[in-house]
Amino acid sequence: MIKKHIPNMLTCANLFSGCIGIIYAFNGDLKTVAFFVILSGIFDFFDGFAARLLHVKSEIGKELDSLADVISFGFLPGVIIYQMLQDVSIPYLAYAGFLITVFSALRLAKFNVDERQTEDFIGLNTPMNTFLVISLPYLADSFAFVSQPWFLISLTLVLCWLLVSEIRLFSMKISNLGWKENQYKFIFLIISVVCLAFLKFAAIPLILVWYIILSQIHFSYSKN
Repeated sequence: MIKKHIPNMLTCANLFSGCIGIIYAFNGDLKTVAFFVILSGIFDFFDGFAARLLHVKSEIGKELDSLADVISFGFLPGVIIYQMLQDVSIPYLAYAGFLITVFSALRLAKFNVDERQTEDFIGLNTPMNTFLVISLPYLADSFAFVSQPWFLISLTLVLCWLLVSEIRLFSMKISNLGWKENQYKFIFLIISVVCLAFLKFAAIPLILVWYIILSQIHFSYSKN
């Protein structure tokens, strides 16, 4: 049956796009990388959506998804931080960027074995983390401190902590279009789209903060 291979084909497209993005990153074209990360994110969203829609979930699909994500949303953001730290005079400091890769792999391994994360996330998901990282080269054009070593290292450490933290975040999986079941997801999407329309890449850090805050509100109310 062809349909059972569709989700895995989308996952492979995610991986392929991530590989191309890595080439651009190593060549120093950090802004073009954003296009391939967004493309990977689209494929990553629709592989799971297709699996649920076609009822063809599989263990190999789950493992393939994690392997693709560790490249597109683990290695790739590590390369971006590495490249942004390349001009620093301190020897080997740029290698700290690959802490993002290490903690992304830990996050994905944790996700695969943590039965609490079947519906939502515990810790920052790797695509959202990568979307923040791809915004940095754009933000550096307007805010000089973004390219400073102290900022990049500090941000790297914070992101590494968030990836493996116990902070609970809702996923964007939508099984139906009902407002009551998905109101926080819809609110998040609407505000995110508006912010991106006006602020473009500068909106991504704000969207991440909004995502964390809204998730805490959502889970606080769901307990009551």
